[in-house]
Amino acid sequence: MPQITLPDGSVRVFDHAVSVADVAASIGAGLAKAALAGRVDGRLVDTSYSIEHDARLAIVTDKDTDGLDVIRHSTAHLLAFAVKSLYPDVQVTIGPVIEDGFYYDFASPRPFTPEDLQVIERKMLELARQDIPVTRQVLSRDEAIGFFKGLGEHYKAELIEAIPVGEDVSLYTEGAFTDLCRGPHVPSTGRLKHFKLMKLAGAFWRGDHRNPMLQRIYGTAWAKKEDLDAYLHRLEEAEKRDHRKLGQQLDLFHLQENAPGSVFWHPKGWRLFQTLIQYMRERQTRAGYVEVNTPDVMDRSLWETSGHWENYRQNMFITQTEDKRVFALKPMNCPGAMSMFAQGVKSYRDLPLRMAEFGKVHRYEPSGALHGLMRVRHFTQDDAHIFCALDQMEQECRDVVALILDIYTDFGFDAVRIKLSTRPENRIGSDEVWDQLEGALSGALNHMGMVYELFPGEGAFYGPKLEFVLRDAIGRDWQCGTLQVDMNLPERFDLNYVGEDNARHRPVMLHRAMFGSLERFIGILIEHHAGALPTWLSPDQVVVMSITDQQADYAKKIHAILVAAGIFSSLDLRNEKISYKIREHSLQKLPYQVILGDKEVTADVVAVRARHGEDLGQMPVDALVTRIKTETALHQ
Repeated sequence: MPQITLPDGSVRVFDHAVSVADVAASIGAGLAKAALAGRVDGRLVDTSYSIEHDARLAIVTDKDTDGLDVIRHSTAHLLAFAVKSLYPDVQVTIGPVIEDGFYYDFASPRPFTPEDLQVIERKMLELARQDIPVTRQVLSRDEAIGFFKGLGEHYKAELIEAIPVGEDVSLYTEGAFTDLCRGPHVPSTGRLKHFKLMKLAGAFWRGDHRNPMLQRIYGTAWAKKEDLDAYLHRLEEAEKRDHRKLGQQLDLFHLQENAPGSVFWHPKGWRLFQTLIQYMRERQTRAGYVEVNTPDVMDRSLWETSGHWENYRQNMFITQTEDKRVFALKPMNCPGAMSMFAQGVKSYRDLPLRMAEFGKVHRYEPSGALHGLMRVRHFTQDDAHIFCALDQMEQECRDVVALILDIYTDFGFDAVRIKLSTRPENRIGSDEVWDQLEGALSGALNHMGMVYELFPGEGAFYGPKLEFVLRDAIGRDWQCGTLQVDMNLPERFDLNYVGEDNARHRPVMLHRAMFGSLERFIGILIEHHAGALPTWLSPDQVVVMSITDQQADYAKKIHAILVAAGIFSSLDLRNEKISYKIREHSLQKLPYQVILGDKEVTADVVAVRARHGEDLGQMPVDALVTRIKTETALHQ
């Protein structure tokens, strides 16, 4: 007589073994219809799973994260079912769930085409409408190998051969299609209604370039039509906001093949870059930081001391000189900060010592992972390393968190998630030290009343960390700032300071970045604002345009006044129609356009047009200067 304990604490008793679906039906017809899977004593199972002993059970529906994963996993198998129905000579391999969807890899005698995707999607919809039951069976390893070899599915057989001898495997069948899978799956194909195939790509079998190239079909699946529609709309918006396209359109930067992962900044882009640095420099100065700069290339011995040589070498650019000395381009700024602190004797009166650096770092990223400004090999970090006493550590953490959140608000990011990542398996330092470090971060957040998410095992090898995740204008999340507490590197570098007792003490070090990578943060800003950067950030704040050659001298005078006031102004005296000039500069998304004709010259005023076409009318140039200065001053 199994007793089933539900999430609300209520208990249901049955006089026989009972399936998840039966329990859902005993609760109500609506829940039975909505049930996609169950979680029995923490384990995710099919609705057909039989419960024979006392257990805790949660019914999984499409309102649960688990439910959406089951839908996506099942849709991947529906894709394989459709492909096998249409193209029997294709072999199936694997089809996992990924963020926002799924993919499935196929070995096909001929390449799939975009037209094939349309045919496959129509077949998937047909199979879904048939509401075909999905059933599970268990075979021994050897039986499963023989089964798939008999079908000519050699990739599946190879997967099973990697499973230890003696283990059983589960297979799922829907109609004429059977696939290897751990499950769970939806009860029938009719539960899969809102999906779309997105794109084709190539993928090596098992990720090894020595293996055959497979064809990967990506798709997305959602619980509700409005969720699918919202996702597709978000993708359309993301395409419009692509920072790589806007970077070219706005003449900010470019990338080229002979410098992979490195950015060529054009004048306007470099002005934006420097605006970020100047902004951060001023904020850090007010917060008690001093700015330093450390070398880009340092000897292997320094990286061995820091632990990077052992833990991060595969991501470092390394070179050797004629005298056999090995050097590395720095992938991180921390060892340089250690060397800075080690110079001279430090006293407790010097603490906390907050050292900031706009440090260039170089990290080897696989070429396939490079993506515009978002993933590069050469970038600038707005790093800071704060050295403090143990009893100052939590307060410094609070101050950093408050500063980071305030800075993000200036850039238009009000929705910020905080993640606390704790000790990883591969780490340096004792458990006692890690207890102190994790306690400082969680204590700071709890004292400030901050809501945060815990991610066990995802900290850096030298210390736990906070990660700050920004949500942009179209709902995408971007991890940017970090705060890490570290007693391990000061120990490895034998850093110390003289305390009030005249004895030597080990400092604690906080690693802190707010933008993270300036390059990446600029990419995020471009996409968040769709290229229409706020006035204070815009590398071109106003363009001065003449209607005819007769206003050229007056236009030069107005332009000179704006430049003298510290406003980023450009001048357009071309012999083109004013409508053409307005349209062209509108594409550049400038905050303001000044249009000068004979009337403006006579009245000694300027006609001003705002970014979205708003006519602000005529005004003295001083009024325009005041308006722009006011917008800019809010962030200085």
